Amino acid sequence: MQTLPTSAQGHALNLTDEGQLQGFFAQCGEFDHLIFTAGDALLLAELATTELAAVRRAFELRYFGALAAVKYAQPLLRLGGSVVLTTGIASRRPGKGWAAGASICGAMDALTRALAVELAPIRVNAVSPGIVKTDLWASIPESERAAMYAHFAQQLPVGRVGEATDIAQTYLYLLRQPFGTGQIIVVDGGGVLV
Repeated sequence: MQTLPTSAQGHALNLTDEGQLQGFFAQCGEFDHLIFTAGDALLLAELATTELAAVRRAFELRYFGALAAVKYAQPLLRLGGSVVLTTGIASRRPGKGWAAGASICGAMDALTRALAVELAPIRVNAVSPGIVKTDLWASIPESERAAMYAHFAQQLPVGRVGEATDIAQTYLYLLRQPFGTGQIIVVDGGGVLV
């Protein structure tokens, strides 16, 4: 695995705070690409027990955080640049208890297409992962998480769940290829097929 060059910088922001995003981008110079991958623990609950405040918080980060990041980043994107957002397959194949997650993913899919039209010629695309071994599942006890990965691996046509490096390749593809825009690239090991 490669590491970042010594010239790389890191900044900690509250992505639900529009003022912080605006201030961060105000101090940035021009750049080529924006990738928005922020997320938090999945909100999985049946509608009857779902707190609407929790759904609003999930939208705050995953949808409104992305919208604000693009709003303040887009004036700084160089010609030929791009935006790559992150969604998920929940809008294509929701399960019981996935109303919040599927709604956010559906909103991100629509946002990607709308921004591709509005921000042209800046390209706007999204990556839509399936189940991937990341900290997203960290709230599940390790033994249950391992069993969940094994269960999904048996169902997926590729015979395994994804790794972060699998998904990273799709982000890189969307940065490098100059002709596609408004596309949602599904990288799920065939999950929407089964």
